[in-house]
Amino acid sequence: MRNSAWNDLVALIDGKELDFQPVGFIIDSPWIPGWYGISSIDYYTSDELWFQSNLKAAKSFPDVWFIPGFWSEYGMCTEPSAFGSRMIFLEKNLPYAEKILSGIEGAGLLPQPNVKTDGLLPFMISRLRNNQQAIIKSDHQIRFAVARGPMNVASFLMGTTKLMMAIVIDPVGTHRLLNKISDFICDWLSWQKECFPSIDGVLILDDIIGFVGEVQFNEFVLPYFRRIFESTGVKVRFLHNDAEGLITARYLKEMGVNMFNFSFNHSMGEIRNLAGPEVVLVGNIPPRDVLAAGTPEQIDSAVKQAMEEIADHSRIIWSVGGGMPPGVRNININTFLNAVKKYSTETRH
Repeated sequence: MRNSAWNDLVALIDGKELDFQPVGFIIDSPWIPGWYGISSIDYYTSDELWFQSNLKAAKSFPDVWFIPGFWSEYGMCTEPSAFGSRMIFLEKNLPYAEKILSGIEGAGLLPQPNVKTDGLLPFMISRLRNNQQAIIKSDHQIRFAVARGPMNVASFLMGTTKLMMAIVIDPVGTHRLLNKISDFICDWLSWQKECFPSIDGVLILDDIIGFVGEVQFNEFVLPYFRRIFESTGVKVRFLHNDAEGLITARYLKEMGVNMFNFSFNHSMGEIRNLAGPEVVLVGNIPPRDVLAAGTPEQIDSAVKQAMEEIADHSRIIWSVGGGMPPGVRNININTFLNAVKKYSTETRH
């Protein structure tokens, strides 16, 4: 993340007013390779192409905060690979990890991963180490440790339907699995921070937490996420959940979250009322149907609507309700930027 953007983000977390309305997007392999004109395989296997494509995005849109910035990842294969999942890599599409648990009864047999040696994790660290000086020379730093959340990883290992059934049928076994995965996530975040002391932010991505009711949320989500966000003691604690997010929003403070990216199906005002004034909100127009597939006029209209949904524009990063999807063109990003500038100026007047 660019150093000036990081400083502004920290100021926003602290409740300080900026003299502009920030725009930011979560970017990774669903968007970058296609936008840069390379295959997904080349993006994952070439340190040089990975670095140059991320750098080009930052240079092409200097007014955009790209979060986490120079994200070293292998799509949804990253965390499951450490548990032994078979990984399927495709030339033009995202990779995926095959399930390794036929049911929750196998949770106790899973190995506890060594985050320094297992799966794709050493390759992720090596890529950042190999490019660290070039990242620093380009006026950026490695600011975030990143991981999928425990429910999300569990769904990769056994399937979402079986996980939802296990929560009801075998809560003891479900806790056994979530404890093992949460220990792994805490270790993984800590190892990233140890390797790169510039890290003072954590990004956790977990849509599956939006699939459970409030009782299940309190039992199977809240304690694990509180442990994860407390584990590194970082300044910026960013949660992405672009599934159902109303329950999540009510518990952000208890989870230790101070920055939240949520579904475009929820209005900015609705989430603000639930989350409270201290949380930085990241959103909130439809990513695929508007930012990727929409016309400039539709993007302008969606930004205007989002900004009118909430009277107080403090502690907001204007974005999409999710990560940057495939197929987003430069003109649409620039239209988004210009719309935020235009309507924030109108609001001030």
